[in-house]
Amino acid sequence: METVGPVVDRDALLASAMASVTVADGVEVSVAVLDADSGDSASYGTDVFETASIVKVDILAALLLQAQDAGRALTAAEQSYAVAMIEDSDSDSASALWRAITTADGLDAANERFGLTGTDGGDGPLWGLTRTTAADQVELLRQVFVADGSELSEASRAYVRGLMGRIADGQRWGVSAAADGGAGGDGSVGGSSGWALKNGWLRRSTTGLWVVNSVGRVASDGHDRLVAVVSRGSATLAEGIALTEAAAKAAVSVFAGAAGAAGGQKSS
Repeated sequence: METVGPVVDRDALLASAMASVTVADGVEVSVAVLDADSGDSASYGTDVFETASIVKVDILAALLLQAQDAGRALTAAEQSYAVAMIEDSDSDSASALWRAITTADGLDAANERFGLTGTDGGDGPLWGLTRTTAADQVELLRQVFVADGSELSEASRAYVRGLMGRIADGQRWGVSAAADGGAGGDGSVGGSSGWALKNGWLRRSTTGLWVVNSVGRVASDGHDRLVAVVSRGSATLAEGIALTEAAAKAAVSVFAGAAGAAGGQKSS
């Protein structure tokens, strides 16, 4: 007779791990994680958050999907914008590609096909105020990093993955801290394949508080984990970075067998 192991409640494990993460009064955070090999997942929190620059991955995915539909490759200009937008988080390039995909209409149409149900494109030119959930961001990562069920071609997925693996110095923080060995000063611990990420940070003019988000793939214990952390309300960017890193470690810990989360440290 086949022996069936106990069902693991990874949501409960993640909630327990997050209980060890320091979250300042007034700060909100949500995190989701997917084991790309097994398909097992966990999530903590369901609120909607502003994306800031993590939406740049979504913008590029939408552009590539539109190009696939048209049977064409990206133009030289589009490629130049894409490199600057992802690797350097250049916002002028993001604005150019936001217009190219027909702003929120194009993003929302692509996201419907990607299976994102809680994401709405920002009004007018305000791509950074797109609103999303951690679960949706993991679903978008799945479109990029997992072939099965993806709307993106292998060439499109490889293109996004490559750019996310070449993030500029100074931006190599966040979910990369949960990779084996963490991300060092240059983010290259374990080689460039140890992580692929995109971060977003925005100081809201209305409150003076920070939106700090991080999404990406991390290699841990021989497995690829897709992790998304979204947060708002941190008093400083450094505090927001520390929170994203601690939450990412908590997320990965539900697969690594460590129920607790180590505290995050700014890695850049």
